[in-house]
Amino acid sequence: MTFQELKPLISTIVAKEAFSKEEKLQEICNLLKNEISYYDWVGFYFANHEAKTLHLGPYAGSETDHTVIPFGKGICGQVAVSNQNFVVPDVSAQDNYIACSFTVKSEIVVPLFVNGTNIGQIDIDSHVLDPFTNEDEVFLEFVNQEVAKLY
Repeated sequence: MTFQELKPLISTIVAKEAFSKEEKLQEICNLLKNEISYYDWVGFYFANHEAKTLHLGPYAGSETDHTVIPFGKGICGQVAVSNQNFVVPDVSAQDNYIACSFTVKSEIVVPLFVNGTNIGQIDIDSHVLDPFTNEDEVFLEFVNQEVAKLY
């Protein structure tokens, strides 16, 4: 399924009145993991600005031990500080990478803003080297704009 085909599905999930926020986020994770061949782990992390930590929310993929990540640590922690998208074509080339699994080859993290504040991020791991393009970034920014409507 193409990003253009997925966009209305994301919007439909966000608009579901009978679903809780958590259920909607889980459905988005499942949809992206199932429909994009190189999205092997899809999850949301949410910021606790007082503690300067990220906390794992809904996700689809293998279980992870990384349920709490300090700001600045790993790719997700760096995005919490920089407020910028971070695309890692090859995780083995990153010094500040937190290994979730030996099968992960690349990662993309896009911050989630609500009223100008970075409240979290969507994190995608891939078992493929360098699969992420500008189109992935634009699509994930769209996903986060839709998710922001839940807050």
